[in-house]
Amino acid sequence: MPPSLTSFTDDALIAFDNLTDRAANLVNPSIRLGVTGLSRSGKTVFISSLVHNLLHGGRLPLFEPVQSGRVSAVRLEQQPDDAIPRFQYEDHVKALVKERLWPDSTRAISELRITLDYRSASGWNRMFSPGRLSIDIVDYPGEWLLDLPLLAQDFRSFSDNTATLARSGIRAELSRPWLELASGIDMDAPADEMVARQLSTAFADYLRACKADERSLSTLPPGRFLMPGDLDGSPALTFAPLPDMPDGKAPRGSLRAMMERRYESYKTVVVKPFFREHFARLDRQIVLVDALQAINRGSEAVLDLERALADVLACFRPGHNSFFSSLYTRRIDRVLVAATKADHLHHESHDRLEAITRRLVDRAIRSIGMSGAGIDTLALASVRATREATVNRDGHTLPVIVGTPMAGETINGEQFDGKRKTAIFPGDLPEDPDSFFQALESDSEQHLPDLNVVRFRPPAVEESGAGIKLSVPHIRLDRALQFLFGDRLA
Repeated sequence: MPPSLTSFTDDALIAFDNLTDRAANLVNPSIRLGVTGLSRSGKTVFISSLVHNLLHGGRLPLFEPVQSGRVSAVRLEQQPDDAIPRFQYEDHVKALVKERLWPDSTRAISELRITLDYRSASGWNRMFSPGRLSIDIVDYPGEWLLDLPLLAQDFRSFSDNTATLARSGIRAELSRPWLELASGIDMDAPADEMVARQLSTAFADYLRACKADERSLSTLPPGRFLMPGDLDGSPALTFAPLPDMPDGKAPRGSLRAMMERRYESYKTVVVKPFFREHFARLDRQIVLVDALQAINRGSEAVLDLERALADVLACFRPGHNSFFSSLYTRRIDRVLVAATKADHLHHESHDRLEAITRRLVDRAIRSIGMSGAGIDTLALASVRATREATVNRDGHTLPVIVGTPMAGETINGEQFDGKRKTAIFPGDLPEDPDSFFQALESDSEQHLPDLNVVRFRPPAVEESGAGIKLSVPHIRLDRALQFLFGDRLA
């Protein structure tokens, strides 16, 4: 995060936190891994599968420390931050494995520590004591990450940017009630709490409409309007951007002055503490995105995902941490952007999904003028809910995926009960990502891929001969682990 977004006091507190973390690292080497994602991208499922596969000897051929047999023990331990709720791994795994239900989505920050004992790959290092690395997994909503750019915006900039976006494309219809309400008030009249509540409610309704499944838009700050938690009803969440504000300073005691003050309070009470206490302490980061859902919803959803990625990546400054610089500041030196739910496609389209995600990230990086060093992309399925098969139809062989649709899911007019399996043709992504983005830029919906996105239940996890539950299946989780912390187990 650029230094201009933090005060001298913030910087001093961040430096103190870093010194404390580094001192603890001398006794117990650790790495803080941030896990976030945009709406319905599967953060909880990713963490649960990561931990379950490490604890239960999952098939991880591309995670070198496990594949080579150098990891001797894996265990959960008490997390170092007592003030942060624990990630309820056991509850989530029970939902996935025993009940075959997807766990509830992330609504607040949580943390979990998993520790690996390992032998170093270096003969010199093996002469000393065996290695040990604790991975502190910090799970937080992607909406919170999208709030960080607000630290660089005053209320007028925030209002102008939000109104411009709200008047574009499909957002124009969704934002009409809020914009009409805002246009009918006198911003410089004396502050009125009821008017402030009406504006705040109308604006929050607009954000929720953008987030709904049928639209799947991604750029939706302020994030706490969608998940207020214990701040619900507080003045810090009872404000709204004001379109077309008059020039000059807001009169004292006016509605405009009250909205501006509450916006600044939101940054002070909500955004800055998250940045200082959590985000600024991360070493590595994975950002999960549901690119398939955006592609299925059309060009506006994809371009909005690209916009959100630009905002997200602008928060990171990947780069190498030297020993001395890390004592005072900390860089997130590796960022992985992962497109989830690859199991909803046939394997022929997995590389295509990854190529489209890579292009989205590259376009986002260029738009904010930063380097792509330390940023990688991947298509994965944290939990593989389908298997692949082929069917013959009209003399043609079609690749299909087979799984158990969620109860209530409807396919071609047929409603499923959550017990019966079915095969579907998921559709294909284009081999050349250029053709996909040309269709986006020409606003030609008919040239976008026609995907059949179905919600499947988690798979039935089999038991070994000894009655031990095997690890949950996945696609490319091992590649993600190797990139995120494989080097720290060398």
